[in-house]
Amino acid sequence: MQTSSEHSSSVLESHNSSELLKLYKGNKIRTTKYSLLSFLPKNLFEQLHRFANVYFIFLAALNFVPVVEAFQPEISLIPIILVLSVTAVKDIWEDYCRFKVDHLINRLLCHVYCSTQKTYVDKCWMDVRVGDFVRLSCNEIIPADMLLLYSSDPRGVCYIETANLDGETNLKQREVVSGLPLQGVEFTPESFCSRIECENPKNDLSRFRGYIEHSSGVRIGLQSSNLLLRSCTIRNTETVIGIVVYAGHETKAMMNNSGPRYKRSQLEKRLNMDILWCVVLLIIMCLSAAIGHGLWLKNLNDPVFQVDDETSPALAGFYVFWTMIIVLQVLIPISLYVSIEVVKLGQIYFIHNDLALYNEQLDSRIQCRALNITEDLGQIQYLFSDKTGTLTENKMVFRRCSIYGVEYPHEENGKNQYYCSYLSESRCVNNVKMLRSEVSSTAKHSGVQLSVTNGIHGMMEFSLQLTKSLFISMVPDPQLVRKLKLLCSPVVHLSDCSSGNTSTLELSYITDFFLALAICNTVVVSSPSQSPHEMFQRFSFAPFSALTSHSPPQIKDSPQSRLDSSDRREREDVVQMEDNYRDTKTNPDMAGQGVENLNREMDSDGDTHSELLYEAESPDEAALVHAAQAYCCTLRCRTAESLLVDLPGLGSLAVPLLHILPFDSNRKRMSVVVRHPLTGQVVVYTKGADSVIMDLAETPKGTTSGRRNKMKLCVFCLEQCLDEEEYDVWLKDQLLAESSIENREELLLASAERLETNLTLLGTTGIVDRLQEEVPETIETLQRAGIKVWVLTGDKQETAINIAYACKLLHANDQLLTANCGSKNACAALLEELKLEVQCGEGSMTDLTARVESSLGSVAGFILVIDGRTLNWALQEELKSNFLELTCRCKAVICCRSTPLQKSQVVQLIRDQLGVMTLAVGDGANDVSMIQVADVGIGISGQEGMQAVMSSDFAISRFKHLSKLLLVHGHWCYSRLANMILYFIYKNVMYVNLLFWYQFFCGFSGSVMTNSWVLIFFNLIFTSIPPLIYGILDQDTPADTLMEQPELYQAAHTSKVYVPNMFWITVLDAFYQSLVCFFVPYFAFAGSDVGELSFGSPINTSALLIILLHQVIESKTLTWIHILVLVLSGSSYFGFVLLFSVLCVTCSPPTNPLGVETLQMSQPLFYIICILTIVMALLPRLLLRALHNTLHPSAVLKSDQMDRMNAEKYSRRMLCWTRSHSRGNRLSVCADNAGLEPSVAEVVS
Repeated sequence: MQTSSEHSSSVLESHNSSELLKLYKGNKIRTTKYSLLSFLPKNLFEQLHRFANVYFIFLAALNFVPVVEAFQPEISLIPIILVLSVTAVKDIWEDYCRFKVDHLINRLLCHVYCSTQKTYVDKCWMDVRVGDFVRLSCNEIIPADMLLLYSSDPRGVCYIETANLDGETNLKQREVVSGLPLQGVEFTPESFCSRIECENPKNDLSRFRGYIEHSSGVRIGLQSSNLLLRSCTIRNTETVIGIVVYAGHETKAMMNNSGPRYKRSQLEKRLNMDILWCVVLLIIMCLSAAIGHGLWLKNLNDPVFQVDDETSPALAGFYVFWTMIIVLQVLIPISLYVSIEVVKLGQIYFIHNDLALYNEQLDSRIQCRALNITEDLGQIQYLFSDKTGTLTENKMVFRRCSIYGVEYPHEENGKNQYYCSYLSESRCVNNVKMLRSEVSSTAKHSGVQLSVTNGIHGMMEFSLQLTKSLFISMVPDPQLVRKLKLLCSPVVHLSDCSSGNTSTLELSYITDFFLALAICNTVVVSSPSQSPHEMFQRFSFAPFSALTSHSPPQIKDSPQSRLDSSDRREREDVVQMEDNYRDTKTNPDMAGQGVENLNREMDSDGDTHSELLYEAESPDEAALVHAAQAYCCTLRCRTAESLLVDLPGLGSLAVPLLHILPFDSNRKRMSVVVRHPLTGQVVVYTKGADSVIMDLAETPKGTTSGRRNKMKLCVFCLEQCLDEEEYDVWLKDQLLAESSIENREELLLASAERLETNLTLLGTTGIVDRLQEEVPETIETLQRAGIKVWVLTGDKQETAINIAYACKLLHANDQLLTANCGSKNACAALLEELKLEVQCGEGSMTDLTARVESSLGSVAGFILVIDGRTLNWALQEELKSNFLELTCRCKAVICCRSTPLQKSQVVQLIRDQLGVMTLAVGDGANDVSMIQVADVGIGISGQEGMQAVMSSDFAISRFKHLSKLLLVHGHWCYSRLANMILYFIYKNVMYVNLLFWYQFFCGFSGSVMTNSWVLIFFNLIFTSIPPLIYGILDQDTPADTLMEQPELYQAAHTSKVYVPNMFWITVLDAFYQSLVCFFVPYFAFAGSDVGELSFGSPINTSALLIILLHQVIESKTLTWIHILVLVLSGSSYFGFVLLFSVLCVTCSPPTNPLGVETLQMSQPLFYIICILTIVMALLPRLLLRALHNTLHPSAVLKSDQMDRMNAEKYSRRMLCWTRSHSRGNRLSVCADNAGLEPSVAEVVS
């Protein structure tokens, strides 16, 4: 793809350029499916993809053939026209909503440069073309994919928010193309004479390749950091100008808009099979009628009525076959599909408005994004969960740090916090090793783990967190505050317990540690009232020469060895330093006063700090910057060339920023190259994961790196000073790598590795992530419900085990199985060994289960913990079966160091091989694959953007909502829909068989004993609404009971309502009821001269009442809505047939229904027949249900019986106690009487 914009005096060249740009697609978007002309054919074509619609259109057309006509052809069109019309109206409404959104977006305005007017003019988005120059201001939305050519920021950068694109709210930095004029000077499009060539449009949001060729012939490589994506928002930048390279549907945003996905529920698949069985039944019944009619004609002698003698019996039977297809068409429930959609909409409405699933803090309720799998929520057997942000809050607490081998536990931060004792880890970092060294003995008593923030800074897939809402209040550690207070003194104190210069060396490390904490990041500092440039000018600071007078004395080989302090001054200050420091040791008040003084220093800048907003790319990074601020090491401002930092005792320091090496998944670290504010020398600060940093760092003599107990470490290091020549050589190679078009990533990696060597360890930080509320209770409830819970996380093994203990997935009585292998053969051997261990342990564990459960409150089991490398081998074809067999015997499985691909592979393996219902829940972009693979995908709208939510079927705000969603709504949705489908099949089969039995008495001619209007409206109107109410409102068990007894979820799952045997039981029951409903009136009218419509009147009435009362029997809940709908259904039937009988004379030729219904309903025999028929039809079902509940009561029934028994037992005990104490002058007992004597309390209990 090529675009050109050249300033030329030639009108012809300008015209040719404009014509060339018009060949590219415009920026107008269209997401609608239909237009005015295409709606009717296209919508009809889409609806014909449903077999039921094709079937009924065929029957309606067949009824127009005279030889097979069953009743008036026009009447047969009513059902299919109604169904197609309702669906079409729904599709029109959905498409109209999309049209309104498209129209609104296309009419948005933006500033586009007009070459004729030499200025920027307002244009609609739809009028923007490739090659246009677009100017945007802060908070404006980007109309198309543009190449950034100018930014008002002197650094040549701008910030965009991608919430409209991927749901993430973090600010992403974009850079102006290299080689353009200096930023800050107004950009003039006429002066732009460069040629741009870039790759064809692709949907990869993180990749963009191309180059720009300047008029001088120099080519500069283009990358994703130069591209402003459509739908993103400009933030923290006053003005940007870009040139459009992709427009309309070629933009990355539109290419990623694939629309909603479609998942088929298990119940829907089962329904399709049962519909096929209904077709088989229909064919059998029609064949029977055809054969019967042929035999009847063949054996007919001297008929008393007119018969077509010219048609052979075989041909007449063939005609009757198609006539019966039309007559018995109701057996195929065309309205069932529409009814299911309506019921699911009703179910989703109640789920969406459940206050228990509403998060008041976030003002967020559950989102139901998939409308067709609500019933699958009630059949879940395996749950796969992410960790960070799903089980935890992804809100960080600065819990611990270690500097110069001294650990500072920050115990106050751990109080009153419900958190997991592990450190949050960057989820894009894999294969993090544990530190091998231990910290000093001062840390051994603590049970909280140190952790490593793995490159928490520049990971673009993390969402921006406004740290005031994400970072938990930071309380400084008193010991560290006292040491920082020494920096505020005129002299620096030495330790009384170390050799001469140890204290000064430690203070040097502390100073550099907090300086690294404040500047080694990509945090954007902003203020509600000022721009970054005004902020930087506001905070005045002393020149470097003035600041050096405040610097601490320097010790050789320390990180501050760049200071030029003399040994003579050091020796002169030693005595005073030791005395002052000893005073702080012997006089706690003086130490406390130091803390107060430092706090006062913090408070003195409170107004300034309150104006600072830190916008970080992850909550981890925000926590570190806030932790530095809590110690008065405040990052005040950031510009392209420098950083402004406050340090205790040193004031405001300007730190010249020379270069930033951002985080990437290969290096797992970031570095900043700065000129030290006190010495002016070039230094490198690096932070990252312990697995990579510790291999690059040199631990100074006398220090230790950090504790290996459970926490991950974020390691901060400092490189020794770089010579100017050395830095210039490296910078030249770095700039060459950045401008390279080919092998750019490899060159940048090599350049970074050359710089990040010979590092000196400064310290480590520990951050803990709080566990979400009620997570342990939720997991315990789900396990009691028979759902196996797996945790698939990218964290390392120790962290995963720790979170399993914290959320009660792993108990003290469980046996832990660990799978860490170095080769495929070792993995195979280990799986076999673990299988044998589980098989041998199951017997002994079963014997101890009762005692363990009674003592610890949980059932013991095996928990498998497997790392990513071993999991990769276990998922291969040769080992897959062994791994599957092992996991089936385990109570839970924890997969550590799992990649997004491995997560989806695990879910797919369990789903396909075991044939179980799976649910995956996550909150980040790396959970999208497993969410899409699972039968039900649930996204949590947490701190990592909305990509998981956008790819999910349901979206919740807290993990605890899963219990109510599955145990209550899932149970109800499945039970309601399954029973409604069975009821639908029952009523259709029951009514169709009435018409079939009549064929035995009319020569299988296809005649019916009712008029065609009643035949069509019976299922379409009279009995259509009650099943909908049944499917939306029925509750077989109260919500409180389902939550208190999760075992009911598993019981309902094991004894499924909608299974093949239930289908056939329902069909047989319908056959029986149809026999009763037909033959009771038949024998009642035997020998009389009643007409066929008079004979059919009590049959239709009895059938309607039997069907409605059958639903009353099946309903577990009867409300006024149920009663009202049942009454209206019956009333509509009686009203219609009576009006039809009074008013209609020629409505149903050749029969005449005039006066038939009024006559029948005026005779007592009619009501006797109806009552007798209803009792005989429904009595066996009532008796069988009572017998079944007596011999094999369901779990729900057992629960209800136990509740009643307990209530009755309590009442009897209270009655006995009252009688035994009625003779005495004692206080009467009530349930709230707290003053019972001990003996009385024993009787009551």
